[in-house]
Amino acid sequence: MSLSIKDDEIDIVIGALRPDLTSFMNEWRTIFSRFHLIIVKDPDLKEELKIPEGFNLDVYKKPDIDRVVGTSTSTIFSGYSCRYFGYLVSRKKYIISVDDDCYPAKDNKGILVDAVAQHITNLTTPATPFFFNTLYDPFTEGADFVRGYPFSLRSGVQCALSCGLWLNLADYDAPTQALKPEERNSRYVDAVLTVPARTLMPISGINIAFNREVIGPALLPSLRLGGEGKFRWETMEDIWSGMCVKVVCDHLGHGVKTGMPYVWRNDRGDAIASLRKEWEGVKLMEEVVPFFQSVRLSREAKTTEDCVAEVANVVKEQLGSKDPMFARAAKAMVDWVKLWKSVGSST
Repeated sequence: MSLSIKDDEIDIVIGALRPDLTSFMNEWRTIFSRFHLIIVKDPDLKEELKIPEGFNLDVYKKPDIDRVVGTSTSTIFSGYSCRYFGYLVSRKKYIISVDDDCYPAKDNKGILVDAVAQHITNLTTPATPFFFNTLYDPFTEGADFVRGYPFSLRSGVQCALSCGLWLNLADYDAPTQALKPEERNSRYVDAVLTVPARTLMPISGINIAFNREVIGPALLPSLRLGGEGKFRWETMEDIWSGMCVKVVCDHLGHGVKTGMPYVWRNDRGDAIASLRKEWEGVKLMEEVVPFFQSVRLSREAKTTEDCVAEVANVVKEQLGSKDPMFARAAKAMVDWVKLWKSVGSST
C-alpha cells in the first residue's frame, strides 16, 4: 500500500445480506483488522448479525438508517443497495467496498492477495485514459510507457475509481450463467488497465474502491427494476451507477482502473430462477448504453454533484417519457445529491 496513505484514511464498507458474518470476517481478519469497517445490515434482514470480535467497526441497522435519512428515504437502502448507506455516512477519503460473499483470493504463486493494498495502489498512482498503453498500467512495478506514447500524456490523471475482479463465480448475467452453469473463472491475470475515456463498462459494487472526496456522490442508488431481488443476477442498480460514475469521471478528467485486485466469490442464488426477473434488465441495456454513450455535460458542471444533477436532467428529458422507471431514476439521482449534501454537512 502507498506509504503516503494512512490506515485511518480508509473505510471498508460491507453490506450484510446474511446474518452470520463469522467466516467472512475471520477469512479477512489479517487484512481488515488494520482498518475501520462500516457494516450496513440490509434493512429487510430480520435475524441479528453475528460478527466476531477483534475489529474496529460501526454497524448500522434499520433504526440507524431511519435516524440518519428518515423513514421515507430509508427504503432505497434495501438489498445490495445497503452498501450505499455506508458510502453516505463515511468520512474517510478512500472507500473499499466488498460483498459479504467474497473472500480473499490467492495469486498465481499461492500468496494471499491484499485487496485493500492493491486498490489503494490503483487509486494513488495516475490513470492514463486518453491514450492506451499496450503494456497495461505503466505505473505498475516492472512496466513503463511503450514506444510511441506521447510524453505530454505520461503524467496521467488522478485515478478516482478502482474496479477489482473475482475468481470462481464470474459476473455473468442470468442468461449466460444459466447456459454455462458449471463455468467458473480460474484465470488470475496479473494486470491493471485504465479504461479509456468515453468507454463505458459495467461496474459492480462487489469489489471496488474509490476516492470518496472526488467522486463519492456519483456512486448512487437510483435505477431499480420492478421486483428486483436479493441476488446479483437480479440487480441493475450498480450497473446504472457505474455508467453514471464513468460519464462523470470522463467529464471531470479522472481515471478509472480495472483488473487487480481479485477476490474469491462464492456461488449464490439460482440463475434459472433469476432469469425471468433479469430479462427486463438485459433488454434495458440495449437502450441505456447508447444513451450514456451520447451524454455530454456542460462546462458549468464542475463538481461531481453538478454532473450527477445534469445527468439526471438528461435522463428525465430523453428517457423519462419512454418508461416511468427512468423518470423515477432521474428523481432519485437528484434526491441523492441533496441527501449527500445534507448528511455530509451534519455531524
